[in-house]
Amino acid sequence: MKATDLLRTQMTMSKDVTAGLLSSMSDAPLTFPTPQGGNHPTWVAGHLVYAEANLINHMLLGNTNPLLSWKDLFRGGSEPVATKNTYPALAELLAKWDEIRIQTLQLLDSLSDEDLDKSSLKPPPGREEIFGTYGKVFSMVVMHPLMHRGQVADARRAAGRDVLMF
Repeated sequence: MKATDLLRTQMTMSKDVTAGLLSSMSDAPLTFPTPQGGNHPTWVAGHLVYAEANLINHMLLGNTNPLLSWKDLFRGGSEPVATKNTYPALAELLAKWDEIRIQTLQLLDSLSDEDLDKSSLKPPPGREEIFGTYGKVFSMVVMHPLMHRGQVADARRAAGRDVLMF
């Protein structure tokens, strides 16, 4: 198996299990995972799509993030709120993630395994070890949804829902 094929498979799996869990919260998208707050499903969905667009378009390719207008809502470190109409609808966020993921996979499909060693154009200063090559950025695209999936699972429990096994 080629490394690019493995990345494609892993990206698909991590997105599918996370998006499925997010979709299961469509009727309670602003449920915080703990009594002290945390990242609710709508914020997680928006953060994941904003971050993927930023990882690929900005860090990897050196372009502007096409979702830059969402930065204040969904950047890492932003504080989720449960105020209705603050965020796009969860369904809209998931549809945008599908759109961004198609672009991500098209780029991946255009690469050879050797291309994964190419340097990213705009890794964050001091974080080149994590974001310094195409392969490292694509690895983060794989892992990032799984890093936040537990927050959505906790929001499900906070909403009184049973555990979903996907």
